[in-house]
Order: sequence, then structure tokens, then C-alpha cells
Amino acid sequence: MRKHQQLRVWQEAMDLVVAIYSMTSSFPSVERYGLASQMQRAAVSVPSNIAEGAARGSKPDFLRFLHIARGSLSELETQCQIAQRLGYMDDISALELAINSVFSQLGGLIKHLKASL
Repeated sequence: MRKHQQLRVWQEAMDLVVAIYSMTSSFPSVERYGLASQMQRAAVSVPSNIAEGAARGSKPDFLRFLHIARGSLSELETQCQIAQRLGYMDDISALELAINSVFSQLGGLIKHLKASL
């Protein structure tokens, strides 16, 4: 098992990807290549950047990729709110909880890594 797979934040980010794909599967077909695709890419970007950063082998690189993951997570949060406003998603509270959890864990990991530089 690779280092990133042991991180709870990566595991929860992977669960978030599955939830986003599930939610966006019910979007109107006109959104298949629009908002749904953007949400899927942003969601996939989060665990992908955690994994890439962990594999880089240096703390500064890992930090840089964790910040990118947080940016993608904020993008996803905004897209979820847009989808709700457009009526594509009724209740996003569970997604918001998951996003907040991953965001908080990323912040903790960033803080820990900065302290050990």
C-alpha cells in the first residue's frame, strides 16, 4: 500500500469522488459535458493531488499539491452550490459535510507539514 492510501484524507476524498459521480449521474443530459463534467474533474483532482504530492518525496512538493487539492475542493464546493441553485441537486448538506471534513483534514496536514519544515 502506498503512503497516500493510508491517509484518511485521501480515503475520504476518494469517497467524495464516488458521491459526486453518483449525484451528477442524475443531472440533465445537457449538463453531461458542462457542470457535471466540471464537478467530476474537480472531485477527482482532490485525491489525485494528494497522491501525487505524497509521491514526490519532499515536504515542499507535498505541501504544494495539498494546496492544489484544497483549491479543487473549494471549486467543487462552489459547483455543488451552483447545481443546487439550478435545481439539479436538492439537498447538498451531506456533500457539504464531506467537503468540510476533507478541507479540515487537508488544513491539518498542511499545518503539520509546515511545522516540520
